[in-house]
Amino acid sequence: MGETIAVNPASWMLVDGGRHDGSPATAPTCARRPLLYAVARRGLPNLVEATVIPAVMFFFIVKTINAPVAMAAVLVWAYVAILRRVVRGTPIPAILLLATLGLTVRTLVGIVSGSTFAYFIQPVATTVALAVVFLGSVVIGRPVIARLAHDFCPIAPEVAARPAVLRLFGGLTVLWAGVHVVTAAITFAMLVSMPVATFVAVKTVACLAVTVGAIVITILWALRIVRSERLVFSAPGL
Repeated sequence: MGETIAVNPASWMLVDGGRHDGSPATAPTCARRPLLYAVARRGLPNLVEATVIPAVMFFFIVKTINAPVAMAAVLVWAYVAILRRVVRGTPIPAILLLATLGLTVRTLVGIVSGSTFAYFIQPVATTVALAVVFLGSVVIGRPVIARLAHDFCPIAPEVAARPAVLRLFGGLTVLWAGVHVVTAAITFAMLVSMPVATFVAVKTVACLAVTVGAIVITILWALRIVRSERLVFSAPGL
């Protein structure tokens, strides 16, 4: 099964690993490497497209042209990414929608004010607000990660409704609320102490390091639940 996942991970999802002939469930047959490969193949391109590429674009354009052009170019990139999916009839990742919404607001603020400081300070407030939204979603029993998880790993509805999986979603939502607070603090500290170009470069690396650390924790935590809940990657209908 692991080899099949590696070939086409997008067509697989996490399902109950129990036998369908009435016999007891067996241990999951999906190896860690194919599982991580499937998640990476599905989620990393969206993450790079929504965060890394815009940061690199902004850095080079602000160094070679100016800040307003960099702001506009990054926003155009985001909307082209969405439009491409609309034309092709493919789902739009939640992470891309959130990133584009944030870019739209900050670009309007930056261009109207004519201030790169205003352009970058607005996301700090937005990031803190997102942390509050994440925590609030846990309080009301609808953790945000339950929605975002499907961008990285398709999950069968009956699996997503399991108590252990719901607890995982809640815990991960709290974790990522903390990530938002940390990245907001890092961004603000660098913004008030560095030139724009240096800030963009260093902030991207620093925040990416925090994000990667959180991703590692997320994957390890999820793998533990996969094993304990005896879940497997399988093609729908099998």
